[in-house]
Amino acid sequence: MLAADPGASIASIAAEAGVDRRTVYRRFASREDLLAAIYEARLAGIERAIEDARLREAPVAVALHRYVENIIAVNRTWPVDLNRMLADESVHARRDAAIEEVDAFLRRATDEGLLRPGLPQGWASALLPQLMHLVSRQLPELSAGQAADIVVDTLLKGLGTP
Repeated sequence: MLAADPGASIASIAAEAGVDRRTVYRRFASREDLLAAIYEARLAGIERAIEDARLREAPVAVALHRYVENIIAVNRTWPVDLNRMLADESVHARRDAAIEEVDAFLRRATDEGLLRPGLPQGWASALLPQLMHLVSRQLPELSAGQAADIVVDTLLKGLGTP
């Protein structure tokens, strides 16, 4: 709901969840506290997705698919307005650490020949989240695994070695 309407009221959020707004306020003192909890859950999901993918040690193709599948699941579970989330200063350090981990993996993918060299710096790391976001929203009928197949195929055929 907050992804579609970032300004949604606590009353609307409670109604969507099927609870009274007092129930929400018992757990969260303010709308900002609720948003902070949502951002925390999303960040924790991203961190688990990265850890589970084993980006440093698993074979590159396996790690890539596992990471994409996991992030698609996070995107679908916690579909927040990313611009608003990133405006929260407490999010930046954890998000930057996650981005660095994925960037290092994408450099490894290039070094090992899965992605072609010579692309503009940062292109793969800019494109991959956009593809995952797009498939998360545009193809909700697909399982996370099926959606990951499409993202990985698109990434590798667009950026992959000839």
